Amino acid sequence: MEDINLDPRLRVMQQAKLKGSVVLLRVDHNAVSEGRIDDPYRIEATIGTLFAVVARGGRPILMTHVGRPRDKKTGMIKCRESESTAPIASYLERKLAVKVKVPELGIDPQRGMGPIGKSLQTEIARLKDGATDILYLPNTRWFYGEEAKGDERDQFASELSSLADIYINDAFGSWQPHASTYDVARKMPSYAGMLLQKELANLRKVLEPERPFLAVIAGAKYDTKIGPLKALYQKVDHLILGGLMYNTFLAAKYGVHVEGISDEDKALAADLVALDKTGQKIIPLEHVVESDTLEGRSGGRHRTRAIESLAAGKSFRYIVDIDPASFSVERVKDVFQKARTIFLNAVVGFMPFFSEGSEALYRMVASNTSAMKLFAGGDTLQELRNLCPGIYLNGVDDPRTYYFTGGGSVLTAIENGSPYSIKPVEALMDENT
Repeated sequence: MEDINLDPRLRVMQQAKLKGSVVLLRVDHNAVSEGRIDDPYRIEATIGTLFAVVARGGRPILMTHVGRPRDKKTGMIKCRESESTAPIASYLERKLAVKVKVPELGIDPQRGMGPIGKSLQTEIARLKDGATDILYLPNTRWFYGEEAKGDERDQFASELSSLADIYINDAFGSWQPHASTYDVARKMPSYAGMLLQKELANLRKVLEPERPFLAVIAGAKYDTKIGPLKALYQKVDHLILGGLMYNTFLAAKYGVHVEGISDEDKALAADLVALDKTGQKIIPLEHVVESDTLEGRSGGRHRTRAIESLAAGKSFRYIVDIDPASFSVERVKDVFQKARTIFLNAVVGFMPFFSEGSEALYRMVASNTSAMKLFAGGDTLQELRNLCPGIYLNGVDDPRTYYFTGGGSVLTAIENGSPYSIKPVEALMDENT
C-alpha cells in the first residue's frame, strides 16, 4: 500500500502479527435492504483488507451492523430476516469462491441476542482448521449489548474480544462509538484496516482542500447537521445547499412559511443566514419545484418557483426538488467549473418522485474533469449510481474521484476538524507516541 501520510499514532494492520491469528474484523457492510444487496460497493471496498488478512495467515471473523433493528422508544430489538448478514455472506461466497458461515445463536423475541458465551467455540475451531474460510457474525445490532450502557455493553465487548487474537477496524462508515466499533478495540490489540486508512487519507483532501473549494450539502434534517454545516462553511469558498437544508435556509432568509419546515428549524437556520450576510459563500439555486403533496408526482400538482418570488409572509407548499434550470445559471456554472475540490453529500430532491435536480447536479459535477471530486453518504452514492450509472462507474477508476463509504463519518470529522477525531478511530491511536 502506498504511503498515504497517516498520523504515526494510528496503529495500522501492517504492524500486526497476523500469521496463525484469529482476526476479528469490523466492517461496514450495511448494504442490505429488505434482504437484498442493491449496491455492493461497501462490501467490495473491504475486500483488499480481507485478502491482506488471509494472505498473511490470519483467520477472519467478520461483523457488521445492518439497518436499525432497535426501537429507540421501547428499546426492543427485532431480529428480522430482512436485516440479516446472510445475504452478505452469500455474496462473499460467490465473489471470492470461499466458505462463509453465519452461526445461529439464540434470540430473545423482546431483546434480541444476548450473551455469546461459548456457543461459537466449535465454529472458531472449524475456522482455525480451514473447514470454514470466513466466520460472519449475525448483525451486531441484534445483540442487545451493542448499543446498551453499563454492564451489558461491557460484557458484549469482552465476549467479542474473547473470540479472536487481534481486532481490525475497517468500518469507516460506522462512526458511532458502539461496543463493536469502540469498546472492543480497547480490550485487545487493535489496528486500522486498509480501507479505513484510505478513507482517513482522503479525508485530508476535504479538510485541507485544493482551492477553490466547493461543497454541496443536502439532507432530510436540519438540526442534525448544524455543527458540520457551520464548520464546513468556514472551510469552503462556495457552498450549495439542497433538500430540506436549502428549504429551511430559504424559509429563514426570506421569512416565508414552507410546508414541512418547523419554526424551530427556521430559528436554527437564522444563524447560517446571518453568517452568510457577511461571508456571501452560499450560491443560490434560483429555481425550485413546489408540490402540493409528498405522496407522488401528479400532473398539475407541482410547479417551478423562482426564489425571487419568496416574499416575506407568504406561504408555500412542499419544496421537493431543484429545477435543473438552476444549474444553467452562469454564476452556478462558473462556480462548478472553476472549483479544484468538490465535496458532495447531497440528494437534492424528494426521492423517488423528484430526481431531475439530483441528476442535473451529478452531471454538473462530472463536467468538471480536473477537480478532485469527493462523494460521501450512502444515499448520495446510491442515487448517483441509479441516475447516472456511467458517471458512477467512471468515478470508481478515476484517480481524481473518491467515494467515501460513510457520510456521517465525514461530517463528524469536518465538525471536529480532524480525521482522527472520530471515536472508533481514537480507540486505534497509540497514546504513548
